[in-house]
Amino acid sequence: MKSFGGKAGGYSAGIAQQYAPYLEAEWGLKNHWYPIFFSKEVAEGDVKGSTIAGYDIAVVRPKGGDGVYAVSDRCVHRGVKLSARPMCLTKDTVSCWYHGYTYKLADGNLETIIASPDDPVIGKTGIRTFPVEEVNGIIFVFVGDEDYAPIPPLAADVPIPITDDNKMPGVEDDVPYILGKNVYVRGIHRVGNANWRLAVENGFDPGHLLIHWDNPLVLAQDRQLPLGMKPTAPEAIEVIDREGGPKGIMNMYGTEHYRPVVENSRVNIKARGNNPMPLRTSMYVPGCLMVEHWPIKGVCQYEWYIPIDDKRHAYWEIIVAPCESEEQRQEWDFMFENFFEPLGLRDFNNNDLFAREQLQDYYENHGGWDREVLCDMDGVIIGWRKVAARFNRGIATSPKVRSAQSGVDGDDEY
Repeated sequence: MKSFGGKAGGYSAGIAQQYAPYLEAEWGLKNHWYPIFFSKEVAEGDVKGSTIAGYDIAVVRPKGGDGVYAVSDRCVHRGVKLSARPMCLTKDTVSCWYHGYTYKLADGNLETIIASPDDPVIGKTGIRTFPVEEVNGIIFVFVGDEDYAPIPPLAADVPIPITDDNKMPGVEDDVPYILGKNVYVRGIHRVGNANWRLAVENGFDPGHLLIHWDNPLVLAQDRQLPLGMKPTAPEAIEVIDREGGPKGIMNMYGTEHYRPVVENSRVNIKARGNNPMPLRTSMYVPGCLMVEHWPIKGVCQYEWYIPIDDKRHAYWEIIVAPCESEEQRQEWDFMFENFFEPLGLRDFNNNDLFAREQLQDYYENHGGWDREVLCDMDGVIIGWRKVAARFNRGIATSPKVRSAQSGVDGDDEY
């Protein structure tokens, strides 16, 4: 792969200009679908709140209702969060626990005020709603501009294995699709104290394998996990741009375009393991990683790096496996609870969480986006930055900026 000239032998400022919108996206990308809760986290009658790209969102599953709804988690009256003390008095409304402002779930309209049912403000204001879909135990919301149209299908923002002309070398079977049928889907989510972009780049970085070289998950399977992957040609990465489908970038591991680095004699380090296994990663806008045949063959791991604000992200880690029966489901539950979660999603991925949190101070306070000195391995990261800059549907801004732009009532800021 060609080296790029520039500062200290790294990538030049001219390259950075090609992904300038990405550098502006501290608060994330808007007008995209994101997971917000697992279905089991929102019981009937519950109002659960979360923040995505600075948007405070409440997910409501009313008792006796017909599914879930997503609305602004801020009452228009005094701005308290509806989720702070859930109050669902009917199957089609949600009420604010403080003064009783009650909104219709379908459209956010202010239907009544509990102690002031004849108030003239009723019917003249409301909270915004967000498109929501619930699939395979995950609740997704479309986050961004209230007037954005048309709303793309959920599948446009969710990774799907592209195998018709990109068959993974050495593998006969495709991995399961997270939105597909007959699949087992289970995972965890937690907060990472780093900007979402640092999290994305950590997950897709072919050089970061070094932090996992002595991990118990690798050693227990005698897997030959390289110290890193050295790209040897521009074809090492492929942009995924299918009409109507997700947009992203794929690491072409297992081809002649990548050379696994298993030893560095200068510092006397060598990759462990004798069992090479297929592994390929791809990253999709707005920030979702797909790792095929990981942690074991036939299974797929999805990871979302969801902006909360400009300093934190929600880290979603999900295992997807083929599942045709209840007996299989029970077996996968056993595997998840005793292997996938403790060794993979926790112990293995704790290294990633640690690494990206160590990046935060440099990029936040020491000009890291301008001072970084990248190398050939980082061509993948540069490729991702360009893809995200090209295919995003909008750059999110802080709630303060949105409030100033939307006027005095500031309703759209949430």
